[in-house]
Order: sequence, then structure tokens, then C-alpha cells
Amino acid sequence: MAAKKKAAKKPAKKAAKKAAKKPAKKKTARKPNAAFMKPVQPDAILAAVVGDKPQPRTEIMKKTWVYIKKYNLQDKKNRRQINADDKLKALFGGKANVTMFEMTKYIFKHAK
Repeated sequence: MAAKKKAAKKPAKKAAKKAAKKPAKKKTARKPNAAFMKPVQPDAILAAVVGDKPQPRTEIMKKTWVYIKKYNLQDKKNRRQINADDKLKALFGGKANVTMFEMTKYIFKHAK
């Protein structure tokens, strides 16, 4: 008679605990931050790039980026770097290039 091999017993799997589902929150539309939406007056240096009418900070940044893209002022290798032309050099305090993050700091020194 052939002896039957007994399979090694595996420990019993524990039942996975299901996380209790929380009721879904209602989605509400994002409210814009009132401080960013308050119009600010650009000075003459900033007005050369974005226009001279009072605008919210968000619009000033959008128009600055339109200007940068139009004149291809982003650095080819390091896309975070902005190479200034004559108008932007005056805006950036005489610096030939700044990072995207520094750009905001320099721009809003020219808005009140």
C-alpha cells in the first residue's frame, strides 16, 4: 500500500475587517480668497507688462505668464528660471534671471 502524503496545514485566514464607510460630504464650489481677488494698482514698471488698470493679483500673474510665454523668456534647460528682457529686468530689480518663486515677490513690490 502506498502511503498518502499529508499536505501541511495552513493557518486559517482571518476575515478582513471592513472599514465602516463614512457618509460622503457634499461638494461645495471653492470660494476664491477675497485677498487675492481685491484689485491692486500696478505702478508704471509693472503696467508696462500687464496694463495700467487695477486688477486682482491672480490676473496680474496670468498676464505676466502670458508675457513670458509670448516672448519665450523661460530658460530652455531649467524651466523654473525666467530670463528677463528689458521690461522684466526693471521689474525684477535689475536681475537678469529669477526663479518662478522669486518672481511673485518682485512683481508685487510694484503693486499697491
